Amino acid sequence: MVKKPYYLTKSFRESKGFSLLEIIVVVFILSLLAAIVAPKIMGRTDDARIAEAKVQIRNFETALKLYKMDNGFYPETGQGLEALVVKPTTGKIPKNYREGGYLEHKKIPLDPWGNSYVYVSPGIHGEYDLFSYGADAKEGGDGKDSDIKSWEMQ
Repeated sequence: MVKKPYYLTKSFRESKGFSLLEIIVVVFILSLLAAIVAPKIMGRTDDARIAEAKVQIRNFETALKLYKMDNGFYPETGQGLEALVVKPTTGKIPKNYREGGYLEHKKIPLDPWGNSYVYVSPGIHGEYDLFSYGADAKEGGDGKDSDIKSWEMQ
């Protein structure tokens, strides 16, 4: 006698699916897990944005150093970070500008909060100052709203 596959058995064909009680238990368990895990994940987004801003500032610093190595000076404030992507046509014109610019993606990214980075050259704290105003997009602030400054990064 040949045994029928499980999907052809009477009990399998007559099965109607999950009961309401089973579905309620599963939804309850998922809700409980979400209530425990979500606050831990949600609190980390500010930390991630701050870390991303620091990484972007470091990338700008590397590009600015390459710019200075090629040309002997940093871009002026009026030329801004855009000088890392497009050869400046005003102010102090670089003579040995690298073809293709100094940033890999050929564009100046906004900070993680959607605002432009601030670049000043010559700077008050060094040859240039480079910073983001943070989450509040205003000077100063504490915690997630604090400014992220190139001269204060380790």
